[in-house]
This record gives sequence, C-alpha cells and structure tokens, in this order.
Amino acid sequence: MHEYTGYTGQSLQFLKSNEVAVGNSVKIIADLTFFGIIMPRYEHSDDKHIVLKLNSGYNVGLEIEKIKQVEKLTTVEKNIEENEKVEKNPNLPKILLLSTGGTIASKVDYRTGAVTPILTADELNSSVPELAEMANIDTQVLFSEYSENIIPDHWIEISNKLVEYSNSDYAGILIAHGTDTMHYTSSFLSFALAGFPIPIALVGSQRSSDRASSDAALNLIGATKFLVECKTKGIYVVMHNDESDETIACHLGTRVRKNHTSKRSAFKTVGENPAYLIFKEKILKNTTKDFFTSKEFNPKINLDSKVALVKYYPGYDPNLLEKIIEMGYRGIIFEGTGLGHVGKTMYDTVKKAQSKGIFLGMTSQCIDGRISMTVYESGRDLLDLGIIPLENMIPEVALVKAMWALGNLKETNDIKEIMLCNIASEIS
Repeated sequence: MHEYTGYTGQSLQFLKSNEVAVGNSVKIIADLTFFGIIMPRYEHSDDKHIVLKLNSGYNVGLEIEKIKQVEKLTTVEKNIEENEKVEKNPNLPKILLLSTGGTIASKVDYRTGAVTPILTADELNSSVPELAEMANIDTQVLFSEYSENIIPDHWIEISNKLVEYSNSDYAGILIAHGTDTMHYTSSFLSFALAGFPIPIALVGSQRSSDRASSDAALNLIGATKFLVECKTKGIYVVMHNDESDETIACHLGTRVRKNHTSKRSAFKTVGENPAYLIFKEKILKNTTKDFFTSKEFNPKINLDSKVALVKYYPGYDPNLLEKIIEMGYRGIIFEGTGLGHVGKTMYDTVKKAQSKGIFLGMTSQCIDGRISMTVYESGRDLLDLGIIPLENMIPEVALVKAMWALGNLKETNDIKEIMLCNIASEIS
C-alpha cells in the first residue's frame, strides 16, 4: 500500500511536513490527545482531515487545522505480527473454513492499520487461538467480496465447492460471509444442497476484529462448537443472540433475516425461535420440530436469476411491472400488504404476467405471520389472477427459492408444486 494512500492537497502536505505516513503509530495533540495508527483514506475524501485508528479500534477523523502536535511512535516496518504454527491434534475433529469475504475472518494489518483477510490456518489460529483447542481447521479462500457484491453466480460457486466435500471426513463446514446478504446465500444453499450429510454454518460479524466490541471471534468460536458437538445437518446462520457475549444463536438458513443495521444481535429467526442456542458452553436445541424433510442428498445447483421481488406500495406504477414482463422475467415474487394484497390498479398487469406463464408468488411485508388471501375480496381476486400464496415464507427466501425452482424445473405445474413444498423448513 502506498504510504499516502487517499491523501491529497493540504492533508498530504501535512503528513509530509510532520514526517509521518499511513501505517505509522502516532500521538496527536489537538483539543484532546489521541493515540493510534494513521489510516488510508477514501480516494474522493476532502483534503482537510486525516484518519486515525484509535487503540480502541474505532476510526476518528481529525481536522488538520486543529492539530497542535504530531509525534511518530513507530514506523510502518514495526509491529508486524508473527503467526504461531498450528499443531494438529489427531484427537480433534476436522472442520473446513471456506472464506468468501466480509469482516468475520480478518485481522488488523499493523503495517497499514487496515483490516485484512485471514487466508491461512496459521493466521486463523493466531487471531482466534481458542479454535485450535476445539478442532483442526483447514482454510480455503473461494473469493473475497463484500456481501453486497455477492451475486447468484457466487452461490453456484459455493455450492459446487461444498459438493466436493460431501463425502469428506470433516465434521462440518464453516462459511465466512459478510452479513448484508448472508441470508440470501444461506437460503440458496438450503435448497440446492438439501440433505447435505454434515452441518454447514454461515458465520459473520457485525463489527470487525480490530474493534473492542467485535463479535468476530465469539461467533467463530460458537459456530465451531456447534459443528463439532451438535449431531445434526442442514444450513445455519450462526451469530450473536443478543448484545451480551453469553449466547450465540444458530438460525435455520431459510428462516432468518438481518433485522438491524449494526447491532451484534442483528439476525433473528422469523416466526420461530432460533433452532439452537449456545449458552455457557452448552448447546440447547430450542425447538421440538424436525427441521429437514429431505433425507437423501441429491444436489440441485442450477438457478435462473430472472426473478423479481416487487414490493407493493400505494401509488406503485403498474408500468414498472410491465417493464419486468418485457424484460423476460420468468418469476415475480410480490411483497404485498397485510395478508397478501396489491391494489386493483395492478390487476390488468398481473393478468398479463399470468397469461405469459410467469410464476407469481405472494409474500407479506409484515415481519411475521402467514399469507391468507381468502379472507378479503381483493385477495380472492388475486388468487383468481393466478398468484400463489406462499404461506409464511420470508420474501427474500421466496425470491431465492423461485430462482432455484426455475433453474431446475421447466413445467409450470412442477414449479408451483415445489414452491409450496417444504424443502428446508422455509415454511414453518
């Protein structure tokens, strides 16, 4: 990394005149005294501030005009950590960690102050040494993407890689994943790999490992403990259950969504309790239900991404739906109001979509509850127009399932049937 990355104009001149650069540990005296590491900046940032990563892990922007003194404490070359070599314990089970990006498998690079991905088992052991006492962990990097950049092609790549290990001696597989779209990925894996013989846990962190309040290590430890000790199968999302560090929740991959932008307890099971809880070293099954109806592993990894998720709102322009039809979409999942409604201004366009053989499914904007389109006249009208009520499927899950169904089936009746068939507990 360039020693002045992101700094231009006044801020660049300020760093040079004080003989400091990105990655230097410094003491800065302004209105308060700050200790930290000079961080690179976003390339379009202004030139009146520098960014400092404090010892707490938080970043702070400091206005250069208010800085009275800068003292360099260490240089870029210092404070580089050496990873301890992992010693395999033949008595411990094996776990595979597949990394796809996000902040969960990351550490601070003290040369730059930046958070960098953990790429090897040695680095993982150095970052979270507790893991080596629970399992022998092999690591593999599939790709390194922010989760907002994950697309359906990535789901296919993850699925194909997992199939390679369906007959392995691993006790389970961890997937390190960014949190923003983790529940989309967990949904696809749940359908494409139904019946997978060992458990798979997607694990992320809301706060990166350089922050004092990071949930990265605890989520990794909890997910590893779950895979090693819980004799189950299926796809799970493993994250903090609440704001304390006492309980980790294991959510079914098709019944979970991210409900908060930044809380460590952002992920919640919708309409149910989390499948398992890890509390004070114990794993507690949190429901009496049998989660998975599929007994045999028969992967179906194809998909068709030409499915739209349409959130209806008062004033929604039916011409938008017309455009979706014109673009050749094969499925539309409506996120309707209440029990499953859209306004009558949509009816003609819905009828047109139905006449073209487009799959039409209805979910609800409500956080919880079940679709029931026979209660009101408007719902019954939409049923007559060919919209299929999708029980209490989460809208994002219904979207992913429709992509999967359309990718693996051709006949309209078969697609309708499988959308209402409970493949991976998506309908509770």
